[in-house]
Amino acid sequence: MSEYSQERSAQPVDAVDERLPAARLLALGLQHVLVMYAGAIAVPLIVGGALRFPKDQIALLINSDLLCCGLVTIIQAFGFGKFGIRLPVMMGVTFAAVGPMVAMAGNPELGINAILGAGIAAGIFGIFFAPLVSRCLPLFPPVVTGTIISVIGISLMRVAVNWAAGGNPMIKDAATGKMIDNPAYGAPEHIAIAAIVLVSVLLITKYGRGFLSNVSVLLGMVVGFLISMALGKVSFAGIDEAPVIALVTPLQFGMPTFDLVSVATMCLVMVVVMVESLGMFLALGDLTGRRLSRDDLTRGLRTDGLGTLIGGLLNTFPHTSFSQNVGLVGVTGVKSRWVCIVGGVILMAFGLFPKMAVVIASVPQFVLGGAGVVMFGMVAATGIKILVGADLRSNRNNLYVVAVSVGLGMIPLVAPTFFHSMPKALGPLLHSGILLAALSAVVLNVFLNGTGRRNASGEACEAIPHEAH
Repeated sequence: MSEYSQERSAQPVDAVDERLPAARLLALGLQHVLVMYAGAIAVPLIVGGALRFPKDQIALLINSDLLCCGLVTIIQAFGFGKFGIRLPVMMGVTFAAVGPMVAMAGNPELGINAILGAGIAAGIFGIFFAPLVSRCLPLFPPVVTGTIISVIGISLMRVAVNWAAGGNPMIKDAATGKMIDNPAYGAPEHIAIAAIVLVSVLLITKYGRGFLSNVSVLLGMVVGFLISMALGKVSFAGIDEAPVIALVTPLQFGMPTFDLVSVATMCLVMVVVMVESLGMFLALGDLTGRRLSRDDLTRGLRTDGLGTLIGGLLNTFPHTSFSQNVGLVGVTGVKSRWVCIVGGVILMAFGLFPKMAVVIASVPQFVLGGAGVVMFGMVAATGIKILVGADLRSNRNNLYVVAVSVGLGMIPLVAPTFFHSMPKALGPLLHSGILLAALSAVVLNVFLNGTGRRNASGEACEAIPHEAH
């Protein structure tokens, strides 16, 4: 064996390609699916409601979404040619596109065909734009990547907290269609079950051995699910009505239409998605020990575009790499991309066999919330870990980069209406705390630390490799 081969075999990158036993892969893949499932089906529910679709068409949107999520997850984790970063990544519909899509849904001249057409166009744009985004890697030294990943984790924490309380604080009244306070939000029993799930995850992580520790999140959610069932908090309504098999065919709503403004807006959303994905890929590279090249990042970002293109063809919406699953990699320590490949197969099965999907959808959100606190917190902790590699002690400029960028990233979280008077076209930018933090960190780092071949702590940067793994 050559010296290079010996060095490669000693690298922790091997854990990314490790093929675990089938039973473990199935359990670990299901764990990833449970973490992202609520987010995956939320967007079709929201957009389907805005389109005033009947129940059967909303079911079609969900089935199409799950099938597409699974297919694109397999492409991203396994890798095919110039597509797929080959890391443990789960793909799902992006929330960044919800605002523009709801606006299109409310316009009788646009509707579902314009939404799908804008997605197809944005996907093609993303495929060709990906190499340009990956070339920006020198602009992301530790002080920038650490800041972005920390804000991703903090932003996700809002989702976990709302889950733990039982859902969103505001819900739509079925009779009037107006938003009202959610009477179940913050119910003591919801918070108590979420706390039990969190404690169960921590106990299993500490005292479990081997495989048990790896599936601590799944087992914690099982504990919460069983308690919820005993308290009558679980409903399997709809399982009888769900068909055994649901075949999804391309363009079931007819031929897409291409409205210029809608296409431009969705392309802007695609840029937002790619910037967020870039930060997530860098976090995964740190967690898995894989040193990512430009080619790696390009393949990953290109798959976001491909997923959005496939989504438009398969009757669903723009796709992105899901940040919440990064935290699960950190919690379990399982770095194998084959886990996510199996997770993709499970998602495709849910899309084809709706009865299975109904069972998973019956897991209460407060059960997910208990696990979400530790997982999403792990994303933020990963960002903090990266910031440790930046010189925050002697380089005062780095402190300004972190301070201002985190502050700007918090605006959409703490003051959602802060930018309500700004042009709606800027919505995808101004309402994404992650993108605001990313732009701020990059610009401030260039302004305060320069753009030379030196990183933000003053150390020489290594050349960025071009070879693919």
